[in-house]
Amino acid sequence: MTATSAKIDPRPRWQAHAPLTIPLPWRPWLLDQGSLTARLVAASGGNFRVEVLAQALRQPSGEERTALGLPERQVALVREVLLRGRGEPWVYARSVVPLAVLRGRYGFLRRLGTKPLGALLFRDAGIRRGAIAVTQRRPPRFLLTAADEPLAWVRRSLFFLDQQPLLVAEMFLPGFRP
Repeated sequence: MTATSAKIDPRPRWQAHAPLTIPLPWRPWLLDQGSLTARLVAASGGNFRVEVLAQALRQPSGEERTALGLPERQVALVREVLLRGRGEPWVYARSVVPLAVLRGRYGFLRRLGTKPLGALLFRDAGIRRGAIAVTQRRPPRFLLTAADEPLAWVRRSLFFLDQQPLLVAEMFLPGFRP
């Protein structure tokens, strides 16, 4: 898979969360401000792992650039992973880390490997989370098991690391049931 094949959001209709439009079982998963990683670890009974699909310096999508306030040709660290629970792919996550973040004390984000980003984001008091936006999208083609896969719930938010933004989008895959 190439990093360009898995964009979650070419032109999504992201909306500030509106709980009444989200089915009740999904609300805690989509709207919780806490660590999705911690929730997935608990839901999997500890049988959880991160599978890195791609990580490279590249140009974010137009939507991602806009959310981060990046200039048009600016590259960023783009990381795509599957979060697996009980061996099944539960969440496809894509994070975009601007170079300004990597130049500071968060340079270690280049070397996460299979460590979950979420575990690090919620341990550091210098990091705060922005608002969560929610949409529904088709999973990336390489993740589809059938042509008629249902739309998947996706959430995204900015995290601010010493006032510098980082974008995280998380797509719940068909194998996950809330």
